[in-house]
Amino acid sequence: MPVVPVPFDPALNAVLDRMPRMEGPAPSLETIPLIREAGGAVPTLTVAEAIGAREIDAEERRIPGPDGAPDLEITVLRPRGLTAPVPGLYNIHGGGMISGHRDQDAPRLVALVEELGVVAVNVEYRLAPENPDPAPVEDCYAGLAWMSENAAELGVDSRRVVVMGGSAGGGLSAGVALLARDRGGPRLAGQMLLCPMLDDGNTTVSSRQYDGLGTWQRALNLVAWRALLGEKAGDPAADVSIYAAPARATDLSGLPPAFVEAGSAELFRDEDVAYASRIWAAGGQAELHIWNGAFHGFDIFAPDHEVTRAAVATRLSWLCRVLDL
Repeated sequence: MPVVPVPFDPALNAVLDRMPRMEGPAPSLETIPLIREAGGAVPTLTVAEAIGAREIDAEERRIPGPDGAPDLEITVLRPRGLTAPVPGLYNIHGGGMISGHRDQDAPRLVALVEELGVVAVNVEYRLAPENPDPAPVEDCYAGLAWMSENAAELGVDSRRVVVMGGSAGGGLSAGVALLARDRGGPRLAGQMLLCPMLDDGNTTVSSRQYDGLGTWQRALNLVAWRALLGEKAGDPAADVSIYAAPARATDLSGLPPAFVEAGSAELFRDEDVAYASRIWAAGGQAELHIWNGAFHGFDIFAPDHEVTRAAVATRLSWLCRVLDL
């Protein structure tokens, strides 16, 4: 029986139609350099350009990585003239865990620092397949642990820190929250999971609805999981870490409040809905938003669309509540 996709919002579909199509061979491990090159060709603002005339200071730093691993590069964004500790955001960028760079999230973070008066730490992590699991999630956890240990120097209230990210960054944020729980690590105020990449199984209805459609398609997703997990990807009998693929976790109790967001017209929709539902089933707190007709990463590609304005306002509302602002 054919799988019929949920239609894109007409205005968002027009955005998709204007986007360049990636030419060349079908996605595979061998084409990952081409995938990275195509992503790098998309214009992005530098940190300085994102800040512009705002009263925000940016600092580039190198911090210790996991034991035996290279140092991590981070960007710290602070409101100018801080006089007392403020809440913190720990951000993890997207890109399927095979591509991307922390600077791509600079506009989103700068806006949050300005709007909420918080400090943001934006981390760079090693990418697969050169650095398969557990390298990406361990890098991200090491950065969070450093942020917690150095909260006073950063001007951060360590009791009010949210881990956040979109797509792969959302999946890594969920993995970091699980690691923090299981290792007795930093106590998080919340986890903001924006269209998170959670499930290596790729068996949901929505994972099949966007085969060849949208911005992040099924073929790309299969390659990304294969790059991260190797032959174990998608095998329900394989021993796959819950920190790499949080949808595999059997116990979602004891986690910080979650904000889970996705579009109704994207392949991650069903796994994200299931993750929020399972947090509720475990007695936890989750706020779930599915934006009608929205494709994966709609806020990045269509910043002036009404659904993006609604989504940004909703994220701000949740952050204000969990951070007691």
